[in-house]
Amino acid sequence: MGHRYKVREIAQQSGLSEATVDRVLNNRPGVRENTRAEVQQAIADLDKQRAQLRLNGRRYLIDVVMQTPQRFSDAFRGAVEAELPTFAPAMLRARFHLWESGATAATVEQLARLRGSHGVILKAADDLAVAEAIDGLVEAGTPVVTYTTDVPNSLRYGYVGIDNHGAGVTAAYLMHQWLSAGAASANIAVLITLSRNVFRGEGEREVGFRSALRGAGLDVIDVTDSDGIDATNERLVLDALRRHPEIEAVYSVGGGNAATVAAFEKLGRACRVFIAHDLDADNRRLLRDGRISAVLHNDLRADARLALRMILQARGALPAEPVRPVPVQIVTPYNIPG
Repeated sequence: MGHRYKVREIAQQSGLSEATVDRVLNNRPGVRENTRAEVQQAIADLDKQRAQLRLNGRRYLIDVVMQTPQRFSDAFRGAVEAELPTFAPAMLRARFHLWESGATAATVEQLARLRGSHGVILKAADDLAVAEAIDGLVEAGTPVVTYTTDVPNSLRYGYVGIDNHGAGVTAAYLMHQWLSAGAASANIAVLITLSRNVFRGEGEREVGFRSALRGAGLDVIDVTDSDGIDATNERLVLDALRRHPEIEAVYSVGGGNAATVAAFEKLGRACRVFIAHDLDADNRRLLRDGRISAVLHNDLRADARLALRMILQARGALPAEPVRPVPVQIVTPYNIPG
């Protein structure tokens, strides 16, 4: 079977003789492993060069569609805009469709209104109507990549984000360690706050958290449907604190952390451990002030770069590469990245 590159091309790229390259390609004996590695590296380099030629002068319009609190959408928008120029010689532009709260129908309507899109980065509820809207886009030739929360029963090209179940387990591990290391943890409850239970990613975090705490002797009390908006979240948390005087710790899945801290302070209640997600402006300030204990964070620019790359892969403009869950970082007041 012929190779996608001529032996002469690979030999020129690797600096090896054509005879040596031919022996490697045909898996003949008597070739050292480092020579085989040189040939494979030359092929990888040729793949990159071919991709660059395909990208040269191409223009792509990417749509970012997200229902999420503004503090997160602002941070992700900045990450996308910072990454767009890195795809030169292709020219990428982005349109942003961002809102904080609303029914699933708003997402479906927004997806139906997209025109001229070369790909969509989507944060949306795992809902049948959303899946059908994704399928319609993909069948019409527009690839979709889901971000932070997945819609797996759709034709989406792939998912970008952390292992949400693993993040919940990590939060539970930290919670148990810190509470066990302090005063007696008997009869202590942990409050878990979610923005909306239709988001698959948040549900996976909650399931991981609850399952890892099982048997630890800690009750878990949840509040949800705040959309991560501060005013709504503060009202819900105040109500939960009044009904449950045993709450002494928080795992924030859905944001609104400044409001949660304010609710504890209004009632004169101490929060022994507070674990949150995403290193947005609010969480940076709360970490520095010692109001929250740790943030489970992932690099938004790396997320944006991967999502954009996957869209170009889906369009055949870049070679396909394996995608792995984004690693989660544990950020404390002492290792906040710049």
